[in-house]
Order: sequence, then C-alpha cells, then structure tokens
Amino acid sequence: MKHGPAERSIWLTGESGEGIVSLGELVSKGAVKLGLQIFTYRTFPAEIKGGSVLYKLRTGKGAQLLSCGEKPDIFVALNQEGYDLYSSALADDGLLVYDSDGVEIQEQPGIRTIGIPFTTIAKKDLAFPLAKNMVCFGSVWTALGGPPEAGETYVRNQFERKGEEIVATNIKAFQMGRERVLAGMGVEVEPLPVGEPLNAILINGNQAVSVGALAAGLKFFAGYPITPSSEIMETLAKDLPNFGGRMVQAEDEMAAIGMCLGASYSGAKSMTATSGPGLSLMVEQLNLAGVAEIPVVVVDVQRGGASTGMPTKTSQGDLNIAALGMHNESPRVVIAPISVEDCFYTTIHAFNIAERYQMPVLILSEQALSASEVTVPPFDLKRIPLWDRVVDYEEQPANSGIDADDGSDWFLRYQDTSTGISPMPLPGTPKHQYTSTGLEHNERGDPIYDPDGANKMASKRFRKIEHFVDNYIEDFIEYFGDEGEVEIGIIGWGSNVEAIREGMELAAEKGISTALIAPRILWPVPVNAMKRFAKRAGRIVCIENNHSGQFAHLVRSRTGIGIVSRTRDSGLPFEPSTVLQQILNVREESVAHV
Repeated sequence: MKHGPAERSIWLTGESGEGIVSLGELVSKGAVKLGLQIFTYRTFPAEIKGGSVLYKLRTGKGAQLLSCGEKPDIFVALNQEGYDLYSSALADDGLLVYDSDGVEIQEQPGIRTIGIPFTTIAKKDLAFPLAKNMVCFGSVWTALGGPPEAGETYVRNQFERKGEEIVATNIKAFQMGRERVLAGMGVEVEPLPVGEPLNAILINGNQAVSVGALAAGLKFFAGYPITPSSEIMETLAKDLPNFGGRMVQAEDEMAAIGMCLGASYSGAKSMTATSGPGLSLMVEQLNLAGVAEIPVVVVDVQRGGASTGMPTKTSQGDLNIAALGMHNESPRVVIAPISVEDCFYTTIHAFNIAERYQMPVLILSEQALSASEVTVPPFDLKRIPLWDRVVDYEEQPANSGIDADDGSDWFLRYQDTSTGISPMPLPGTPKHQYTSTGLEHNERGDPIYDPDGANKMASKRFRKIEHFVDNYIEDFIEYFGDEGEVEIGIIGWGSNVEAIREGMELAAEKGISTALIAPRILWPVPVNAMKRFAKRAGRIVCIENNHSGQFAHLVRSRTGIGIVSRTRDSGLPFEPSTVLQQILNVREESVAHV
C-alpha cells in the first residue's frame, strides 16, 4: 500500500442507482468502528439512474484527515464507464479490482489486477442477486485490510433485524468476496490498524449545517428541494419539531424566503436553504430583509455551472450573486465554512450576526462539503455564545412614543443610533407600534421620499456593517502555515482550505515557505487583514473553484493588492498536488504583488 499501514485510500466507481454509495458507506462506517479517521467524497450524475458514481474514501489512524488525498491505493471498477474515466488515477503500485462480468481492462505496468464476476457470484452461486453489493463489500474490505471478524460482525449487525437466513446469506456473500480477493492477490493483506473507539462524529456538511442551526436556536425553516441542498431540509423536517420548531416545504424559493421573513418578523429564528438557481429567485426579498432590517439566514450549497449546469458537481461560483446580487444596495454578510466541521460553527455565527445586526446572512457552502462525510470531534455547544436580537431600548428614547393621529403610541423602530442597530419589538407589544416596509422610510417606518431622509436611513443601515467590521470581522479569519515573511501567500476560502493546507505541506517538503489566510467572512471583504497578510508575502495567489476568480476580484477592488488568480471550474474539488503545482507556477512568475 502506498501510504503504509497508517493510511490508505480507495476509490469505488459503478453505475448510478446500483448501490455504489451504499457500498462506500459500508466500508467507511466499518473503518470508523475500527477507530480510524475517515474522509470521503462522492460525485454522481444528475440522472436518477445511469452514468457513473465515484466514491472516494481515505482512512487513517491518528490525526484528522484534511482531504481524500491523491491517487488511490485501491481502485474498484464495477462498470466500464467508471473504469475508463477514473482508473488512470490509480497509484503506480496500486490494486485494481474490477467486475469481470462487464468491465474490460487494459493491463498497466506495476498495477495488480483482480477480476471478480460479482453479478455471476450473486445470481448463480448464491441465487440471491441482491447480495452483489455484499460480495463487493467482502472484496473491498479485504483489499483494504479490514479484519474479517470485524467485517462479518458488521454485516450481521446490518441485517439481523431481517432474520437469520438473510444474515447467513450476506455473511456467505461477504466471505466469497473475501476469498476471491485473497486468491487474486496470493498473499494475506496487511491489516488495517485497529485503534481505540473514536470520540468522533461521522457527518457531512449538510448535516453539520442542520445541527448548527438547531444549536443556534432555529425555530422556523422553509425551503424548496434543490440539489445539493435538499438534505438540509430533509434533516430538519425530521429533527426541527423535536426542538420546538416548524419546517415547511414551500411551493418555490420565493415563497420559502417570504415565509422565513414573516416568521423572523414575529420573533422566530429563521433559515432557508437552496442552491444558485434558487438564490437568484430570492434576490428581491433579500433586499426586503436588508431594508426592513429583518434577520434571516440563507444557506446556498453551491453547485457547478450556470443555469441548470452540473447540479451534482461542486463550485464556488455564487460569490458574486451572494455579495452583489441586489438592486440598489442593502446590507448583508456573506460567510463561508472552511471544512465540514466548520459548517456547524459557521452556521451558529451566521445566526448570531443576522440576529444582532438584523440583516440577511448568506452561508456559502458547496457540494464538496455537502457530499463529504468526515470524522470530526464532538461539537462544543458552549464554544460560541448565542447572540439575540435587541427587542427594546433599555430606556425609552426621548423622541419615541410620538402620538399618531389616532391617539396610539408609535415606536421609533428604525431610530438612527450610533451603531445602526435599533430595537426590534415583537408585533403586538404595547406602545411599540411601527410600520415595516420595503419602501424607504423614516425612523418610525413611514414611507418617505425626501433626499436627506433617504440618505440618513441608508447610512444608518450600512453603519451596522461598519460596526461589525470594526468589532468582529477579525474573529472570522484563520491563518495557517509559516509565520513571518514567506515566499508565497495564499488566499483560500470554503472547501479549498483543507486541500490548500495539504498542498502547503507538499511545498514545505520542497523548501518553499507559504502561509494561508482563510477568511470565513467573504463580504464585506476583510480589507485590513488582507493588507497585513500581503505585507508578509513575496507573491499572493488566490485559489478558488470558479472560472473568473470572483474573490480575487473582490479583494483587488477593495484593497488594491496585486493578486495572482488561479481558478478551476471542473465540478471537482482541488487536489493537494494541484495546489502544489499552482504554488510552483506562481513562484516562477516574475511579477510580485503591489
């Protein structure tokens, strides 16, 4: 094995709809039971059935893994298309296991190959076609070095509720797959290291966002299904009622965010989740939230391509619409988690910012995070204190309580304060009557059209952004790599951060000093932090998963820093080796930043 006993990598590919993801999950959960760390990633076609699924699994003992790594030690091909697409990635000393019932291979020097007729074994030898996946599991588990007793115990636990006959058949299928691999290899496989049970959670990005929202106090969720965010809605449909909340599947994305604004206006912490096409439909009401100063959290799990594009692939292409998708201008914050684990904590931060500053906060997740299942430490529920919205003044301002024509008392809901934050009383609170509208308005909420009043209220709303930048934005920036001056400074965000960190380790082996700034806050741009970071580096490169270098453009325009933009928009995450190559390329360029 390429990485020795401490770390191994396996790729599984096969036809969509035939259980490749289920097979991968069997292997990953089995490895977790051995006390091993896990990092998985899956990519699949948009069709319900047909096309190739790729499931990547990296497992190791000890430190938490940052990516799926590079070339697999073991490649399992259950269909011809998957073999043709991905088998060239196999490590030079790797093992190829393929379904000899339907896959034709070309011999590769240095590659060991084992052909197993999985379908034939299931249909003829076992007379149980559904056992094909278990024959595959026996083969994969054995090739990976999984202990046979642990594999059989895991199989029994999976099927014991279906009766002893089904258990016996599946254990036999597992054993037949194991025997075929051992016969093909001719030697016993070096076993996976068995450790103490992990104090860890196996979770993906969508699930981490959902749990983070519950921890933040979410009480209302409305959404419309769209790949790859739908799992958030599915998770909350099951779990939110247990926390005293409500989930509604709306008729479309416009209705979903409208419901969220109504719920938030009435005092409930609210969230919706979507992807790029749905976010574009929410633009008008995001502006309503900004002008009416209503807290709301919007999760955008980004996907590949414009329009329908590549809905099951990853991208970082929605930054422009998230930050700048508005008519005229209204305040908002765009925040991006930098790992699956961070999806939990970043979601709590998003609710805190939305509630304290009474504005929309957009979370830019990605398919690469939503589809990666990773072992992470148990979440610390006390790590981030919760912020709540201000509902009343500690002391009633002298110019509030203005008598209206009908004799009722009105409240200065939008009073022009030093921070821009004004109390947001619950509807129906005595002596706190006000108008809430998307029209420009005065401090009481009445529509206005005079230039001075309009300028005053716009300044008031954006003062909240200024307060956030001055007091909190530095808390949302992570730094990695060498301290002090470095040859190459890297800007990275979202799911790229962990691959960049591994790429930096590869660069260090070549004697190249690097440092990484990884902002969770993308908008407003953390200008001061970027300028300080730029002073430490000979050259600055921004690596992101879109075509035009969207964050690089935003940083350049706000800071004047000369940044080399390196992008890829292939639908797949960056690999550490690709990051290394970009570092080497930038190092050779003669133009430094200014």
